[in-house]
Amino acid sequence: QVQLVESGGGLVQAGGSLRLSCAASGRTFSMHDMGWFRQAPGKEREFVAAINWSGTRTLYADSEKGRFTISRDNAKNTGYLQMNSLKPEDTAVYYCAATRRPVPTAWYQYHYWGQGTQVSVSS
Repeated sequence: QVQLVESGGGLVQAGGSLRLSCAASGRTFSMHDMGWFRQAPGKEREFVAAINWSGTRTLYADSEKGRFTISRDNAKNTGYLQMNSLKPEDTAVYYCAATRRPVPTAWYQYHYWGQGTQVSVSS
């Protein structure tokens, strides 16, 4: 079992940066791939980024590629999402998730989820 807790969200102006953290409690975290998703009011949960268990392979949604960076530190049981050049349309609740499947992009392919952290970007 893996339990996840996100942190690092907040309110920033357009063009600013935030770094989200995802702390995992399970000792098997290093055996799981990890993804970040976000959900804005009235919208479905959408894929943001994913990273494999070793950190050697990453995937990004087109809207985030070049602005966001996903990473992980298995020694600390923690995943990260560095967000730069934030835009108002990035405003959403951000969730981290873990799965034994190889870097999937669909939310229903993930087994474990955090509670989410709010990111708000003002214009």
